[in-house]
Amino acid sequence: MRMVFALVLLVGIALAGAAVYMTQGYISQTQAALAKEQEIRKKTGPLVEAFVVNKDKHYGDVLTKDDVQIVYIQQNATPEGVFSDIAVLFPEDQADEKRFVTRDIGKFELVLANKVTEPGEAAGLTGSLDKGMRAFAIKVEAADFLQPGDRVDIYWTGATENNSGELTRLIGSAVEVVAVNRDEDGGLSDGAIMKRTITVAADPQQIAILAQGNATGRLVMSLVGMGDETETGMVEVDANVLLGVTESAPIAAATPDKICTIRTRKGADVVEIPIPCTN
Repeated sequence: MRMVFALVLLVGIALAGAAVYMTQGYISQTQAALAKEQEIRKKTGPLVEAFVVNKDKHYGDVLTKDDVQIVYIQQNATPEGVFSDIAVLFPEDQADEKRFVTRDIGKFELVLANKVTEPGEAAGLTGSLDKGMRAFAIKVEAADFLQPGDRVDIYWTGATENNSGELTRLIGSAVEVVAVNRDEDGGLSDGAIMKRTITVAADPQQIAILAQGNATGRLVMSLVGMGDETETGMVEVDANVLLGVTESAPIAAATPDKICTIRTRKGADVVEIPIPCTN
């Protein structure tokens, strides 16, 4: 009996020791994980809630509550116009007023105020134009990666009366793209250059220049880098500039040297004798 009691006691002590050992290991792991999380929190700073879309949304799409979800982002890296309150994104007193997407938003991309309309506001181009600006659609050679909101330089290529061949000239600098048609044929690779309709925002004078260029030649666009404020002056290239040909000055016709003579009589004959010319 005593042996059974001693055996039970030994088993109990062993189980208690194992439990203590496992508890200490769990506590150590928890403390390590907590220390690691605190270290990450020091680096990232406070986190805030923000809404993102849970699917791709395109220009003109209606944005609903089912299209968004909450994520956590760094407070010190929160962009302007982010939505963190569902009541602000979808006001209760404007439940019947829809918000529309004004720029393409990829899955899990933040919903920003400049990418959606105000509740009840249409997603048309009129809401994208600043005061004094007009929307003008032109057919140009443009790359598939151009998106609304990009800024482009516009070049015209055509012939003029003063040139024997065609020339290319910059006629619009840092013009804002407000819409791009999406009715291209299938099978084109991303970034392919194609003939497409691009709508830009410009003042009436710029629109007159673009209209004249569109009617008299070909237009192409060149993407301007984000934040590039470089002022571009006159840019013009013709075939001579392209090939590095320099026009030589016309050669003046040679002027014959002046010859001075005197007449003298030798017997019955009169002869002319050359002499140095004097002024």
